[in-house]
Amino acid sequence: MGKDAFVFASLGATVILMERSPISAALLSDALQRASLNEDISEIINRMSFIYGDARLLGTDRGIELNEQPDVIYLDPMFPHRKKSALVKKEMLAFQSLIGDDNDSDELLNVCRQAAKKRVVVKRPIKAPYLDNQKPSLSMNMKKHRFDIYFV
Repeated sequence: MGKDAFVFASLGATVILMERSPISAALLSDALQRASLNEDISEIINRMSFIYGDARLLGTDRGIELNEQPDVIYLDPMFPHRKKSALVKKEMLAFQSLIGDDNDSDELLNVCRQAAKKRVVVKRPIKAPYLDNQKPSLSMNMKKHRFDIYFV
């Protein structure tokens, strides 16, 4: 829902957010529009732009062309398959029921690796398998998440 993107923008990065789910895109677009009206954070929000579309279509031959090739693509696949029987947090459970599963993350990783200039960073649950069984160049483990970094 844009939290990580907001952090990157607050650190000075220019951020393009991309979302393919119409429900999630509407919520995110509305949040960005309302946040831009807040004087305390409008400077940060001005470093963020939004594209409604499927990132698997990135690239001139696929349909979504960016003004310039991004240095880094940060990929946060929505709902990786869970082996635990415990449910996700209540607010995410409701969101997941609206959005659905994310069954094409492997394909998305490969598209992003072609589209990025320097690296692709994938946020994953700590015990989740690598996307497309591709071992990253580097992994950074946090308490609950892991960041898989693929140099291109």
